[in-house]
Amino acid sequence: MRGGGARPGAGRLPAAERGAAALRLRPGCPGGCQRLAEPCWAVLSRRLPALCGAVLGLAVLSAASTVLGRAVPAAANAMLPPCWAGPGGRLPWRPALLLLLSPVPVRGRQPTFSTTCVRCSKNRRLRQKRVISERKLTRYFVDHRKVRVVGGRGGGGGYSFSSEPRKVFGGPDGGNGGDGGHVILKADQQMKSLSSVLPFYQGFHGERGGTKNCYGANGAYMYVKVPVGTLIKEDGKVVADLTQHGQEYVAAYGGAGGKGNRFFLSNENRAPTLFTPGEPGQERVLHLELKTTAHAGLVGFPNAGKSSLLRAISSAKPAVAAYPFTTLNAHVGVVRYQDYEQVAVADIPGLIKGAHQNRGLGIAFLRHIERCRFLLYVVDLSVSQPWIQLQDLKYELEQYKKGLSERPCVVIGNKIDLAQSRINLPLLKEQIGERVIALSALTGDNLEELLLHLRELYDTYVRTEQSRGQSPVKW
Repeated sequence: MRGGGARPGAGRLPAAERGAAALRLRPGCPGGCQRLAEPCWAVLSRRLPALCGAVLGLAVLSAASTVLGRAVPAAANAMLPPCWAGPGGRLPWRPALLLLLSPVPVRGRQPTFSTTCVRCSKNRRLRQKRVISERKLTRYFVDHRKVRVVGGRGGGGGYSFSSEPRKVFGGPDGGNGGDGGHVILKADQQMKSLSSVLPFYQGFHGERGGTKNCYGANGAYMYVKVPVGTLIKEDGKVVADLTQHGQEYVAAYGGAGGKGNRFFLSNENRAPTLFTPGEPGQERVLHLELKTTAHAGLVGFPNAGKSSLLRAISSAKPAVAAYPFTTLNAHVGVVRYQDYEQVAVADIPGLIKGAHQNRGLGIAFLRHIERCRFLLYVVDLSVSQPWIQLQDLKYELEQYKKGLSERPCVVIGNKIDLAQSRINLPLLKEQIGERVIALSALTGDNLEELLLHLRELYDTYVRTEQSRGQSPVKW
C-alpha cells in the first residue's frame, strides 16, 4: 500500500449516483434546452404522470430482459426524449430512473431536466375549422324534418294492504301511479339547423304506485332543442311558431297515472281489490320547418355574387368558386359594429324565373325571406339590362307572398370592377327610382357605404318595433 493514497475505486461514486449525474443535459440539444434553475423535485412534480409511465414501461422491459436475456437499453433509449441522454448518447436507464422520485445531490449539483426541447414538446397548434364543400354542407343544414312524438306512459296504481303489528285490519294502502313525462320543443338560439333533431322522441314513463299510500314518481320531461324560427305543423295546419329564445311548445302530453286500491275505498267496499293501469301518452306526427330569422336578406339570381358579398362583410364562409354555380343552402353572417350591435344577413339561395311555381329550388328557400325585416337586392351589373333582374326578383317575391316586395330594401350593383359594369351603372339608376349602391365584393370597393346604409336600415327597424311596444330581434 502506498502511503497517503486511497484504495482503488474509493473516489468513485456509486452506480446510482453516477447515473443521476449523467442525466445532465447535453450541451448540444437540438431544441436549445437550458438547465433549469429550480430543483429537481419541482420539475418532477409536474412531470410525475409521464415519469411514472416511463418507469412502469422500463420495469416491464427489465423483467423481460432478465427472463429472455435480451438487451433493454436500446428500447429505453427509444422511449425517453433524446435530451435526457447522457454522455456518448447512451441513457443510464437502470440506476437513473430508480432515483427519479428521490434525487440525490451529486457533487453539489442536482439533476435537471429539459422542458423546452423542440423534439420533446407537443404540437399545440390550434385546430382550424374544416372547409366543407357545398355538397357536403347539405347534410349539415336541414330546414325541414318529420318527427313522431309520443308522451310517456303513466305508472300503474299500487295494490297492497296494510300489515302492521297490533293492526289486523289495516285496510288498503296502494298509492297512485306517477304521470308520464311530456315531450317539449324548446327554441334555442344556439341551434342553427334541424339536422340534430331525431325522427322519434318518447317521454319518460311514470313509476308505479307503492305501498303505504306512496305515489309513484312522475316521468321527467323530454326537451328537444330546435332553432329559433321553427314552424310546427300538423296535418298541414300551423300549430306553433317558435320565434323567441326559450319559447316552448308541448308536442305530446304524458299519460295520467293509474289509481291504487286505496282510491276505491268506500263505506260499501272496505277492502277494494281494484286498481287501474296508467294511461298511454299522447302520440302525434309533426312537421318542423325552419325559417331563418335574420335582419337582412340577400336576394338575387344565381351567380350575382351574394355569397362573395356575405364573405366580404361578415365572418361567414359560404362556398364560392371561379365558375358559375348556385348556393344550395341558406347561410347567415353577422355584421359587427363598434358599439357591439350585430346585424344578421342571410344569403338566400339563388332564385330563377318561376320560383314561386316551385321551379328550380322552388319555394324550399323562399320561406327564409319571410323572416327578413329588410331586403338587399343584389344585381349583376356586368349583364345587359340589369334592371330586368330587379323587376323579375320583385315579381317572384310578390307572387309568393303579397307585400313581400314592399319591405324596406336597397339595390346593390355588384361587380363594379368590370368595365361593362361601369357602363351599365348610369343606365340602371335611370330605370329605377331607388338607391343603388355600386360595389365589388371581390375587391372590396365601396363596402363602407353598404355597411353604413345597412346600419341605418337596422336602426329604423329597431325604432319601429319599439314604437309598437315590441322587442326587436337581437342576434
